[in-house]
Order: sequence, then C-alpha cells, then structure tokens
Amino acid sequence: MVHRLTSADPGFAADFAAFIAKDRDDGADVAGAVAAIIASVRADGFAALRRYTEAFDRFALTETSLRVSDAEIDAAEAACDAEDLAALDFAAARIRGYHEKQTPQDMRYTDDAGVTLGWRWTPVDAAGLYAPGGRAAYPSSVLMNAIPAKVAGVARLAMVSPAPDGEMNPLVLAAARRAGVDEIYRVGGAQGVAALAYGAGPIAPTDVIVGPGNAYVAEAKRQVFGHVGIDSVAGPSEILVVADGANDPAWIAADLLSQAEHDPSSQSVLITDDAAFADAVAGAAETQLAASPRGAVAGAAWRENSAIIVVSALEEAAALVDRIAPEHLELAVADPEAMLARIRHAGAVFLGRHTPEAVGDYVAGPDHVLPTARAARYASGLSVLDFMKRTSVIGCDAGALRRIGPPAARLADAEGLPSHAHSIRVRLGAPER
Repeated sequence: MVHRLTSADPGFAADFAAFIAKDRDDGADVAGAVAAIIASVRADGFAALRRYTEAFDRFALTETSLRVSDAEIDAAEAACDAEDLAALDFAAARIRGYHEKQTPQDMRYTDDAGVTLGWRWTPVDAAGLYAPGGRAAYPSSVLMNAIPAKVAGVARLAMVSPAPDGEMNPLVLAAARRAGVDEIYRVGGAQGVAALAYGAGPIAPTDVIVGPGNAYVAEAKRQVFGHVGIDSVAGPSEILVVADGANDPAWIAADLLSQAEHDPSSQSVLITDDAAFADAVAGAAETQLAASPRGAVAGAAWRENSAIIVVSALEEAAALVDRIAPEHLELAVADPEAMLARIRHAGAVFLGRHTPEAVGDYVAGPDHVLPTARAARYASGLSVLDFMKRTSVIGCDAGALRRIGPPAARLADAEGLPSHAHSIRVRLGAPER
C-alpha cells in the first residue's frame, strides 16, 4: 500500500522530512568501474570500444560498422509504422517551435562613463547525445535532446547508442534524422560517453554531452564533467500532483502511475485536501497496476517510494511542493494559475485537469529533460542555453578609460598585482604608485 501522510497528524513534520530525504538511487557503486572504462577508452581508443561492445552488446564492432550509414537509416524509416513517423514529425515541429522562442539575443550598449558593454551568445562547436538502446529506447528523448542543440546552432551533433546484438531501434534512428543528428554510432555505456568526451577512433570529441542513461552512463557523465559540459546527472523520475476532489480519481491515478512505470526508483506524490478522494485514487491506482504490463515496475515505485498526502486545506500545498521541488508538477485544481503564483520550485508545471504530464513527455513543446532529486531548487530543464555560451563584450576609448581606469588601478594595487595596475596607468600616462 502506498504511504499515507496527513498534515493534521502530530508527527507529520518529521514524517514528511523523512519522506523527502529518502535516497531513491539503486545504491550501485559504479564509480570505480566507470573510471576504469574511461581510462581504457582514453588510452586505447577504438580498441577499447570494440572490447566493451563485444562484452556488453554481443557483436564484433569494426571501424566501418561503428557509424550508422544513411542507407541504414533509410531502411529503419521504411520499417517504421507510418503513423509513428507522423507522430514523430508532429512532436518534432512542436518541440522546435518552442525552443526557437528560447533563443537568447545579443546586447550592446554604452554606459554613462562611455564604456561599450554587452554580451553575445554563440553555440558550442560540437555536442554529443547519449540515447539508450535495446528495450529502453526512447525516440522522444532523441527529439528533446537533439532539437535544442540544432536550434542553438550547433554545427556537429553526434549520437551514441548501444546496439545489442548489433541491432538499433528503427524509431530512434528515424527520430535522430528528424532532429538533425549528424553522426550516429553503435556504442553505448560509459565507453560511449568517454568516446564523446575524449574521442575514440572515428568519433571526434564533443564539447557538451546530454541525454539519459543507466547508472554507468550517469556516472560517466559526472566523471567527464569539467573536460566537457553536461546537461545533468539525472536521478529517478518523479511526479507530484496537487488535486482537489472535483477530479476523476482514475485520471489522477493514471497520471501518478505514468511516472512510476519508468523505474522501481521513481516517485509519485499526490497532495489533496479530500480524504475520500485520496482513498479513491489509491483504489484506482491498485486497479490500474493490476492491469498494467508494467505493473511490477510501477507497483514497486508506487508502494516503496510514493505517497498520498492529505492536507487540511489546499493552501498548504504550495509550501510542501517547494520542499519537494518535483521534476513534474500537475496542478489539477479549480484555479491552477493562482496556485502556480505561490510555487517557486518545479521542473515543469502542468496547469489544470486536462493537462496530463504525458503530453509534456511527447508533444507539448517544452523539453522533458528536467531536474530531479530536488534539483529544481536551483536548476532548469534542458534548453537551447545548454548548447550556447555567453561572452562578455567590453570596449573603452581614451575618455572612457580615463573615467574608469584609476579605480581599477587602485584595486589592483590593493590586491598586490602591480602589472594589472601598470597595464592601465601606462595608457593613462599616470604615475606608478
């Protein structure tokens, strides 16, 4: 049975604190194994990729077969259902349209001292995308990770994906083509991340690596960060639904289980002010779990990591939401905008009773790569900005330097950096201190 908390109970504060502090990671200590794989790829290049591919994906990789050819992508598209391809096209267009509106603008102005100031945005040269393969293949994630990169202006986008027994998911390849991926390689795991970071054989290094993966992939991204940029080290998926009793319990149960079915470590939380409605949602969830092909996975997440929280009034919900800082937040209440105004921390917010989180996973437009594990307190979802960097622009003429140079030289003196001060005073004809 799912955990049940009631805000009116005397022990609620301690129980709620314990709930949000629970570690939902699988506990696997993979850091050492990942470090060894990365070191091997850096030392041996393609030879290391070949060894790991034979061991983990059970096929003999060659430098020729490493990269997926255009003909293979053509064949993959031909093997896809036409309606699936149409759905990909629909999603891609909406994702692209949303991210085009995120593109930042350059700025240049002259301040009161006559100094030219501003900034400009430029894309990274190359980005790497990790796409899970095999049974955990997500064409939607390919769109969500690749399209923002291309909208940002990234010239080279390389994708790695494991190919168990040499096979790749056709719809993943079709999604990669629609998203503008330039290179696709049959290699996965930590070794694929290492190849994107440092290069290996035909795979040239990239500047930023994004995309979901298992514990080994997440740890590899953590270890290469600093040499390259990454999107995040994502944790298990999560959803929080704030709902009043006017909702259909079956709808809300379905929304909660939509994230629970990702992984046994996922988390689903309902906050409601209606105890009878809470009971109805719990019952509907059990009914749906019994009928779900992924009932074992979703059931483990529902019963081990999830909770129904009954509050005395919905006004209490905002403070609880901010403490959880969920990846996905549904506001299935009469006035979602009013509640949204009181909430600060959430990866993505879904407004009203007719906005299930699942539309955000596929076709709404905003990116579904979102901060997890309470990271929404300080982080944002993936966007075009993850593939761009801002460069400051500063310009002085002689008059501007006369106005702002002397205080700068004084500060350089105070910090014991005489050459800094000299580089300013030599232009001003000012005496040295």
